[in-house]
Amino acid sequence: METLKVPYIKGLSEMDDRGVLLSLEESGARFIVGHNNWPDLYPYTPLCGGEIALSDGVLAVHFHVRGLDLRAMNTEDNMRQWEDSCCELFIEDPDGGKYYNFEMNCCGKILSASGDGRKDRVKRPISEMQRIRRISWKPEPPASLPFNLEGDIYTWDVAALIPLDLIGIDGNDLPESLRANFYKCGDLTAHPHYLSWSPIGTPKPDFHRPEFFGTLILNQ
Repeated sequence: METLKVPYIKGLSEMDDRGVLLSLEESGARFIVGHNNWPDLYPYTPLCGGEIALSDGVLAVHFHVRGLDLRAMNTEDNMRQWEDSCCELFIEDPDGGKYYNFEMNCCGKILSASGDGRKDRVKRPISEMQRIRRISWKPEPPASLPFNLEGDIYTWDVAALIPLDLIGIDGNDLPESLRANFYKCGDLTAHPHYLSWSPIGTPKPDFHRPEFFGTLILNQ
């Protein structure tokens, strides 16, 4: 399993979008979403990596992608974002018993839910989703949603500043570590793919497997 030490960056929530991304680029902990666990079933492997950091009351995560296709057909939060050009953070509640998924398509629309497994997950209410700040960049065109582009190489970024209480954390009493995994997928893109940061030992793609999560060590 992978391990990553997560630094603290002061004041991310007060910065503009460019300032957030520059600060994460300079001081965030880098990760690579590079494990193709099922190459015989899904051989295509786009490039995906990013940075993560703690800040005042938030966990900030940024993904950078280069690869074929660019799909964003799910135009609102809590839809089927995994079918699009999508990056994901799954993170376990520090008290155990459940984990949270944050699945972001290339335009910053997020699916988020909680539960102890794939089945019977509870989606977050819109009031909570609105508290997640998103930053996204994609090439132009397209200028508006929805879109489904094929036959070219695209480079795009998506980031989220997730309030700590949405992942069960008291910002004044941080745990020493969290169990988590980062993913890259695109189920209905022209080149379907399923990549992870920490490797997954299942015969077919399944991101809802917390036993394969890696460890985020919080730098307090």
